[in-house]
Amino acid sequence: MSKKPETNRTDIYTRITERIVEDLERGVRPWMKPWSASNTDGRITRPLRINGLPYSGMNVLLLWSEGMARGFASPMWMTYKQALELGGAVRKGETGSTVVFASRFTKSEADGNGKEIDREIPFLKAYTVFNVEQVEGLPDNYYAPPAKVLDPIERIECADRFFRNTGAVIRHGGNQAYYSPVMDYIQMPPFEAFRDAAGYAAVLSHEATHWTAPSHRVGRDLSRYAKDRTERAREELIAELGSCFLCADLGIAPELEPRPDHASYLQSWLSVLAGDKRAIFQAAAHAQRAVTFLHSLQPETEVKAAA
Repeated sequence: MSKKPETNRTDIYTRITERIVEDLERGVRPWMKPWSASNTDGRITRPLRINGLPYSGMNVLLLWSEGMARGFASPMWMTYKQALELGGAVRKGETGSTVVFASRFTKSEADGNGKEIDREIPFLKAYTVFNVEQVEGLPDNYYAPPAKVLDPIERIECADRFFRNTGAVIRHGGNQAYYSPVMDYIQMPPFEAFRDAAGYAAVLSHEATHWTAPSHRVGRDLSRYAKDRTERAREELIAELGSCFLCADLGIAPELEPRPDHASYLQSWLSVLAGDKRAIFQAAAHAQRAVTFLHSLQPETEVKAAA
C-alpha cells in the first residue's frame, strides 16, 4: 500500500517535467506562451477557478500551456462535477487537463531511540479540469468574452504604484538590471533604455522577485548564487516565473525575447530539470510565495481593486 502513492507522485512529477523539458529543448519557454499568441486582444490573466479565484504556482503554468495548445480564449476552468452542478455538461469526446494539489500529512514513526516522532510527508495529487469552452449548457455569464486590455497608461501607472508600494530601493543607471543582496537594492538601466514602459515593468518585476529573497521577506537562500551555477539557474527560474505571474496580475506584457544575460540559463534550466523532477514545482512554488509577498505590501484598497 505504501509504494503506490509514491509511484503516482513520481509519475506526475516526471510527466509534467518532461513536457516542460520538450518545450525548452525547442527553445520555447512555456511560461511565456500566453503573450506570444495572436489572441492578445483580451487581457492575459492567470487561469481562474469556477469561483473566479486565480490558480497559483505550478497550475498557472499547466493551464496556460493547455489553454494555448488548445486555443482556449477563456481563462476559466472547472471539474466535471462542477459543470454538472451548474447545469452544464462536458461535451462528448472532450479531454481534460491536469492540475495538481500539493499538501502534507503527518505520520508518527519510531526514531533511532524507539521514541515516537511526527514526520511531515509531502504529497501531490493530480485531478482533471475542463475549460468552459469544453462545456455546454452553462449559464450565459460563464461564456462572457475575455475582458479587454486596460488602457496602456492606466496599466503602467498601476504598475508604477505597485512597485512604489513595495518600498524597494530602486536605483537607475548603467546598462544592467540586477538585485544586490548585499546592499539590498534593485539596479535598473535608465527608463529610456527600454523599448517601452511595459518592457521596463516586466524587467523590474523580475528583479523584484529576486528582492523578496532575504529572510525578513520570504527567505530564499542566495548565498550560493554567485558561486554555484545550478543554484543561480534555480533562482533565475524562480525570478522568471515570478515575473510572468506578476505581469499577468498587473496586465503587463513581459519581454518576449530573453534578456541577453538570461539566454545562457536555458541549458542550465534543462540540466536542473533533467536532474531533479521536482525542480519546476519548487520554482513555481517559490515564485508564487514571492509574488504573494509583493501583493501583501500593497494597500488593502489597491489589492481589492486589482482583484
